[in-house]
Amino acid sequence: MSTTAVPLRPIAKGSLTRLWIGVAAVALAAGGLAWAGQQGVDPSPAAFLTQNSHASGVVTTESGLQYKILSEGTGASPTPADVALVGYKGTLLDGTVFDENPQAPMPIDGVVPGFSEGLQKMKKGGKYRLWIPPQLGYGDQVAGPIPAGSVLVFDVELHDFKSKAELMQLQQQMQQQQGAMPQGAGPQQGN
Repeated sequence: MSTTAVPLRPIAKGSLTRLWIGVAAVALAAGGLAWAGQQGVDPSPAAFLTQNSHASGVVTTESGLQYKILSEGTGASPTPADVALVGYKGTLLDGTVFDENPQAPMPIDGVVPGFSEGLQKMKKGGKYRLWIPPQLGYGDQVAGPIPAGSVLVFDVELHDFKSKAELMQLQQQMQQQQGAMPQGAGPQQGN
């Protein structure tokens, strides 16, 4: 048995370098195509919240609520037994406004859990931005213009708050005052 040796031609000068440059170019092209394919794709709520948690000034609570203090405010914070007077603007992650009111009374325990938790962190005159994850908002349910599984973004200003007991007392006082008005002293109605 004999072994026949096949002579190999020598590699031309610079061929190996061109090969590696070609491999690098293909890898860069693949990375560029992958990046371009992701443009215009909305990140998942979890991906957004993870990225947002690293932003300057953003605090993430144990429940997953994220907030940023825009203006601190002073005094005490409301409790679940209070009714707050707030100004707010609610948007989706893409900036779509789904609700807005410059002055609205809201029972702290009568709103979605994330909004309630955020209000309880605020002080009178404070302004916060809240990022409410789906599990603290509407979850997997569609709520009007809000798609299922949405992160809710709120800019909130806490104007004032009172306990429900205080409001009931004020309401009773107003009713008593109206009842004590003389017959002709009320608003005049057309004949």
